[in-house]
Amino acid sequence: MILIADSSALVALSIVDKLDVLEKLFGDVYVPRAVYDEVSQENKAESYKLKNYCKDRVLDIQSSANFNITLGKGESEAIVLYTEQNADFLLCDDKKAKKFAQSFGLKVIGSLGILLKAKEVELIGEIAPLIEILRGSRIFIDDKTYALVLRMAGEN
Repeated sequence: MILIADSSALVALSIVDKLDVLEKLFGDVYVPRAVYDEVSQENKAESYKLKNYCKDRVLDIQSSANFNITLGKGESEAIVLYTEQNADFLLCDDKKAKKFAQSFGLKVIGSLGILLKAKEVELIGEIAPLIEILRGSRIFIDDKTYALVLRMAGEN
């Protein structure tokens, strides 16, 4: 399977040290150049880990199509790369980008969905401590989503 990743979800998974589950769940993980450029900026959260993680996973898009008017450059390139690579999933946490991608029929999964899948196949134990780490960072997870994910994980 092929997963194309956007920056927001990569940052979240990096914060909880779970980037390694991506290959275990999906096999091939790629990022478009714009996402790599964004996550590897020295002033960005988790930049050192993400630069190292992404450096051998960068693919340049071939199409001139973009959705920069609606989305950011990284999100736009991730959607284009998804179609070019005939990917199985788009990893994205941005609500607007998720809805946009889904409107074109792309299968989208977020960082919390990755954690749920990882728990389901026993790559991780409890999800609650990881979500607490995310909530303590600059990642926003509302109470309703938090409760839902814990219920889905059987941890409520």
